Amino acid sequence: MDKAAQIERMIAPSLAAMGYDIVRVMLMGGQRSTLQVMAERTDQQEMTVEDCAEISRAVSALLDVEDPIASAYTLEVSSPGIDRPLTRPADFERFAGFEAKLEARAPVEGRKRFRGRLLGFEDGFVRIATPEGEAAVPVDDIQRAKLVLTDDLIAATDRRVNR
Repeated sequence: MDKAAQIERMIAPSLAAMGYDIVRVMLMGGQRSTLQVMAERTDQQEMTVEDCAEISRAVSALLDVEDPIASAYTLEVSSPGIDRPLTRPADFERFAGFEAKLEARAPVEGRKRFRGRLLGFEDGFVRIATPEGEAAVPVDDIQRAKLVLTDDLIAATDRRVNR
């Protein structure tokens, strides 16, 4: 198991108890590593700076006890933003109807990159309607996926925030 996945398993229960879901945990190297924790509220409300600060304090405390990163690092806590990464099967269901970009680890139907309207998640596959036709990409083979910033996405986000 890689270090980011280990850290995610370590912090997820505490963040869930606080009312947050982890969207992604990434550990990026360099002279001084950066640990990025991207989270969202389980109540679907917009994240605030206070939410990020609360998560940062909780994650820092957990990491201080467990000490999974041997060298110095910077902790970066953020919300996923409007053109968010899609990391869980539930994300592909939740954002069905919106435009997304997917990149597979290995070719699916002769290609690795897909851009189109998400159709959802079914039987381990992310379904996406592209200009070339519908494709089903195994969720376990998705290397990267994110929403595309479109007028539809902006309008839906505005409606959600202004309810």
